[in-house]
Amino acid sequence: MAHTPRNQSEKATLAARRAWCYLVLVLISFLCLFFFYVLVINSTRTHFEIQKGFSLLPGKSLITNFQNVLADANIPVITGIRNSLIVSACSAAFSVYFSALTAYGIYAYNFKFKKAAFAIILLIMTMPTQVSALGFLQLITKMGLKNSFIPLILPSIAAPTVFFFMKQYLDASLPMEIVEAARIDGAGEFYTFNKIVLPIMKPALAVQAIFSFVASWNNYFIPALVLDSADKKTLPILIAQLRSADFLKFDMGKVYMMVAIAILPVIIVYLLLSKFIVRGVALGGVKG
Repeated sequence: MAHTPRNQSEKATLAARRAWCYLVLVLISFLCLFFFYVLVINSTRTHFEIQKGFSLLPGKSLITNFQNVLADANIPVITGIRNSLIVSACSAAFSVYFSALTAYGIYAYNFKFKKAAFAIILLIMTMPTQVSALGFLQLITKMGLKNSFIPLILPSIAAPTVFFFMKQYLDASLPMEIVEAARIDGAGEFYTFNKIVLPIMKPALAVQAIFSFVASWNNYFIPALVLDSADKKTLPILIAQLRSADFLKFDMGKVYMMVAIAILPVIIVYLLLSKFIVRGVALGGVKG
């Protein structure tokens, strides 16, 4: 069958649209990856080389910058990494588990104020952290929790954004017949949730674990208010301290190296859990 001019025109239009889409995606990818490239390159250069301007080629000071960061007694990098890992891992675990538990409670139970509870949780999403920061700081000071990790970890139990994602995921992927069958077989509610529901929610848990870990790892505002002693400070606070050093001691090579060190754990977590992202977002964002 011969190709008509109309079919050829449609194919040309489709090819042009695809080319345009690929061009936009390449441009966006370049803009996203370019800054990581600059970070890696500058972490291998000295302070004076960085001041000269941008370079496509790496320098020869990678090991020197790394040694300078570790040797700085005022910036305990290893301690900062440990503190950030503790806070971020615990916050992600608490946020994901209790948000999934809350979403399951809203999804699987019918009670009088179910819709109101759901609406209130969603309204909390609109409240910025800065609005409640002063009251939160006064509260933990009165409770004697200042300069500890507890105020940075426990509040992650209440994570409205994670809850909303989990609720949407349950709506799309968990038939109530499975829960009812477990109840008929005599399974307790926590057993049903931990042994049946959580395995089904594994993609959503992995996606939100990544997001929660990254958000907690990069959090500077609340830790800067809560933590005082050097042995408790997280990595973003130490990076800010390094950047605020006086001009004579300021070293851009050390700053770029420290930022590169801070990004590395996030990349590792992402690579370990990234296979769940597409599946989790697709199922959690579409109600079936």
